[in-house]
Amino acid sequence: MRHRKNTLKLNRKPAHMRAMLANAVCSLLTRERIQTTEGKAGAVCQLAEKMITLAKRGTLHSRRHALSIMRDRDAVAKLFKELGTRYAQRNGGYTRIIKTAFRKGDGAPMAVCELVDTPVPIRVRKVKKDEKKRPRA
Repeated sequence: MRHRKNTLKLNRKPAHMRAMLANAVCSLLTRERIQTTEGKAGAVCQLAEKMITLAKRGTLHSRRHALSIMRDRDAVAKLFKELGTRYAQRNGGYTRIIKTAFRKGDGAPMAVCELVDTPVPIRVRKVKKDEKKRPRA
């Protein structure tokens, strides 16, 4: 039974899931914007919010905890130097998900996951009504 289990699985084994999320969060925190599927974007933004909360604390324990999850020293350094101070006055809501068009190959719904106060504005193509996913015949 999966009662009270709130983690997403995304059809992956736990080790693959942890590695994929760690890589995606490192990319999000260093580039401040990534494009991925909607399901992954939700999981990535959830973990990124937890990492930014750790960075706001700024203790050695929270730095080691973030490093054990993300495993990228450059991303953790940017997280604690820049992002922790940038979001010091904000009480959550550090990321946003913007839904974009469907992927051309398999029709997967895509989304852009970004940090809220990114200096560069985003330009994405919105989905038109006639372009919505149609059932296959």
